[in-house]
Formats: sequence, C-alpha cells, structure tokens
Amino acid sequence: MLQPRIPVNPLPTGIVTPPIQPTPVADIEPPQAATPVPVPMPVAATRATVQLTPGSALALAAGGGAVVLVVGAVLVSMLLAVAITGVSVALIAVVLRLLVRDMQKGR
Repeated sequence: MLQPRIPVNPLPTGIVTPPIQPTPVADIEPPQAATPVPVPMPVAATRATVQLTPGSALALAAGGGAVVLVVGAVLVSMLLAVAITGVSVALIAVVLRLLVRDMQKGR
C-alpha cells in the first residue's frame, strides 16, 4: 500500500514497462556494541582581535559619514514634503473660507 508504483503508459507504444517490485534487504548486520571511548573536550580557540590600520579606519569613518549624509538627506526631504503639504492645505483652507464668506454675504 505504501510502496510507490510506476504508472503504466495508457497508449500502446510497443514497449511494455512492468512495475518495479522492491527487493527486501536482509543481509544488513546491526552494528556491534563497542566500549565507549571518552571524547576529549575541545580547547577554546583564541580569538584574534580586530586590528584597524589607518587606511581601514579612514574607510570606516568615510562609510559612516556617507551613511549619515544619506539618512539626513532622506529625513530632510521628508520633512520638506510634509511642510509643503501643510502650507498648501492651509492656503486652500484660507481661500475656501473667503469663498464661503463671500457666498454668505451674497456678493
């Protein structure tokens, strides 16, 4: 029931492929019980400290400065977009208020 079956070709081609029957494997021997061998504890490897050369320190500082500039430019542009939107909405509100007041006065 749980064995895979190869589908038989429903169209006649002249070559008939019979389904493959798996053969049971009986000559596998169980592993022999051996006496446990103590495993030595691994010695912790000494970590190499990071050494910054003047060139790598300069590159690291330049990369950090570039990241700060890019993030600052994005934040300033977002703040500018919000400020422009706020001024536009305030200007539209003033114009609409004037139009509504003029319509109420009957001009």
